[in-house]
Amino acid sequence: MESSYRSNIFGYVSEKYNTEPEYLWKKSPQYAVLRNSRNAKWYAVIMNVAKEKLGLDGTEKIDIINIQSDPILIGSLLRESGYCKAYHMNKDKWVTILLDGTVSLEEIKEMVDISYEITDRKK
Repeated sequence: MESSYRSNIFGYVSEKYNTEPEYLWKKSPQYAVLRNSRNAKWYAVIMNVAKEKLGLDGTEKIDIINIQSDPILIGSLLRESGYCKAYHMNKDKWVTILLDGTVSLEEIKEMVDISYEITDRKK
């Protein structure tokens, strides 16, 4: 079953960027990649991972989104609740956002927009 955050994000990027999620890994069928259609660069990855892999307490899985951002902004974001060092990505250029309600959907959309703009500059 798809979380409401996943559904909202997928609807948002479909409408704004004409992006549909790609499911690339048989071993991780819940992992979805969002690509910039102009250059195929990834601007977001939505996954479900165990909290402990993010340095959080607990072993239950949680939905997250990895997005690209400015390294200076990442430093500030990591001081906020709901943001973690990027899971399984370059920690200087990517940040993880928990999709558990800690960060508002509107803020997540703004971060997705920033990530898309970063990939749009990469021709």
